[in-house]
Amino acid sequence: MTEVPQQRRPRRGSEMRVEHEPGFVLHSTAWRETSLILDVLTRAHGRMALVARGAKRPASQFRGLLNPFCPLALSWSGRQEIKSLVRVEWLGGLAPLRGDGLLAAFYVNELLVRLLARGDAHESLFDAYVEALGALARDRARHVDVLRRFELTLLTATGHAPPLDHCADGAAIEPAAWYRPEPQRGLVRVEGLPDELAVRGSSLLALACGDLADAEAAGQCKRLLRQLIRYHLEGRPLNTRRIFQDLKQL
Repeated sequence: MTEVPQQRRPRRGSEMRVEHEPGFVLHSTAWRETSLILDVLTRAHGRMALVARGAKRPASQFRGLLNPFCPLALSWSGRQEIKSLVRVEWLGGLAPLRGDGLLAAFYVNELLVRLLARGDAHESLFDAYVEALGALARDRARHVDVLRRFELTLLTATGHAPPLDHCADGAAIEPAAWYRPEPQRGLVRVEGLPDELAVRGSSLLALACGDLADAEAAGQCKRLLRQLIRYHLEGRPLNTRRIFQDLKQL
């Protein structure tokens, strides 16, 4: 008698189990009655989606831990794109954020959610995020510099920032010249009178060095980075930026 071969079931994705991964909650969304879907930034795995089942129950092990800007050790498992959060431990070590620093940190979180693809891991970006949170908590007078440095780090990590030491044709940036960003090409030298989108070469070189002490250079670099962010968001506004603008009008 000829045996009829058994039909094999399609193989499911391999189980992923990760223990004690450093991370932060960027954003959370209610799911069903008692659970949360978390958008988290981790050091070795990048941005991920985790489901915290039962997190809103009074007796949940996650209660009080899944807040933004808290250093956590996350453990998860699962085969699907959205993994199941298994355990959370609070690591501490960062000062609390208040006032403008807290709003700026929410802006940083939104940038990560909107610009960083899931699973795109950059350990240097994670370290820059931790450094930015610490600086926003410590030095209120330098919040603007902190944001510019982080914006540049994020745009560079995601491949959205042009080189700041040479323009699109390969020529070196000249301090006295003016340049306009073209997202698909890079920096293009402006011939003739500069327009409102142009940036002086000296400002680009200052941004590359992280030195934005000069007010004019800082303003030009802010315009440059905002142009690049707006382009890669396809013109969709950032919620936190709108909140900033509303608060300034109060």
